[in-house]
Amino acid sequence: MNTRRFDFADRLIGEIDNVIKILSVPARSLRKIPEAAAAPALGPAERASSVRLMRVNHSGEVAAQALYQGQGLTARDAGVRAAMREAAREEIDHLAWCEQRLQELNGRTSILNPLWYLGSFALGAAAGALGDSSSLGFIAETEKQVESHLRGHLERLSPKDARSRAIVEQMTQDEIRHGAKAASMGGKPLPIAVVLAMRAMSRLMTHGSYWI
Repeated sequence: MNTRRFDFADRLIGEIDNVIKILSVPARSLRKIPEAAAAPALGPAERASSVRLMRVNHSGEVAAQALYQGQGLTARDAGVRAAMREAAREEIDHLAWCEQRLQELNGRTSILNPLWYLGSFALGAAAGALGDSSSLGFIAETEKQVESHLRGHLERLSPKDARSRAIVEQMTQDEIRHGAKAASMGGKPLPIAVVLAMRAMSRLMTHGSYWI
């Protein structure tokens, strides 16, 4: 029996299918949305703040999908590609949770998500092309920055919004694990200039998605 080997063109077609699904089809999680204890109803200002923060988190997960897919496309080692796919699948849970919470809050996702996806995919593909150790280092640094970003959101979310807080707390734990795995697989530290550029792009996405 012949087993088909997928070449770069095959994988590229697969990525086109992925981007269509991520940007136009509601995400479906494999894991149940994190549970939270009953809490008082949110006031208008608290709800508006939660919508904006969860919209930013949703955009971050769109970007995460793009980063993993871009790096998986150009990764040289099959084991690294498999690790990227596994992490991307788990990030789909985050995407679905954020979408569900935004619906519950009568909020919407960012209209800038296609821009974040394309930019992040290009970054991921470029990082993967530099070599697997650089690609894994990029993931480790990305997850480190995402962890810091999520912890900041936990400080800003209303204590009454237990539902959103439970989601963000689980996402934080997952991102820590993803970063640690990338480092353990041989990810090397990135040059400080690259780290600073990543932070600048993250701020741009955060501010854009917060309002638009």
